Parts: sequence; structure tokens; C-alpha cells
Amino acid sequence: MAKRKESNFIKGTANHRRTEGDYMGVLLDTVTLDDWRDVVAGALQLAKDGDSQARAWLAQYLVGKPETKAPTPLTVVVQQLNGADPVVEKLAHKTVTAIRFPGERWEEDVKTVIAAELAEKVTHSERGATPEPARLTGDFAE
Repeated sequence: MAKRKESNFIKGTANHRRTEGDYMGVLLDTVTLDDWRDVVAGALQLAKDGDSQARAWLAQYLVGKPETKAPTPLTVVVQQLNGADPVVEKLAHKTVTAIRFPGERWEEDVKTVIAAELAEKVTHSERGATPEPARLTGDFAE
């Protein structure tokens, strides 16, 4: 049987390597707001003059990239044949659910408890104290 080659790993503790945060810190220290304002103004002028890359760059920051994909043509045709409008359905979903299940207010109650716990932790962390975790009360307690 052939003898395996031993790998030559560095023994001991590794030192901290440069990270993206280090580079971002240098970037933020070097580029002032006035410098950035000049860059944006230059990109705006290029976009007005017809530069598609400048237009795309500005649009990416101003409008953002779409979060969802466009539906396929077949999906659109099927929705039209069924008389369905996905935008109306999405906007009406919360109201329809509230009407269908009027006694279901537990989501709002949980959000209220979590918001109170976060507010308490922020207040305690400013004072340097460790807060106790919030407990659900009423119907939610075990």
C-alpha cells in the first residue's frame, strides 16, 4: 500500500485575515460625501446623455432590482381566462383572512409582546444590565 503524503499545514493559531469589513472601512474613510456627490452627479449627466450603463447603475440604487420574477405568458393567459388578478388577490388577502377568522388576533398579540421585549432589551443594554426574557401571558402561556 502506498504511503500517504503528509500535508504541510501550518500549526498554531491563525492570525486575523483581512475581511470585507476592513476594505469597507478604508473606502468609507477615503471617499467623502462630496466625492460621492460628484460621482453621482457625473453618472446622472452621463445617463441624461444616453449612457445605458450609467442609467442602469442609477436605476439599481434608486429603484432597486425586482424581487420577484415576471410570470410566464402561460400563467398570465390562465389568470386572464379565470378572471383572476394576482395584484388584487395579494392586496385583499389580509382583509379576507381577517373577515374569515375574526377571532384570530394572536399575531398582533405576539408582535406586541416581542416589540415590548425588544424595547426593554434596548433600554437595559443602554444601562448595561441584562434583562429578563419576556413571557407570554393569557392564552399563550403554557
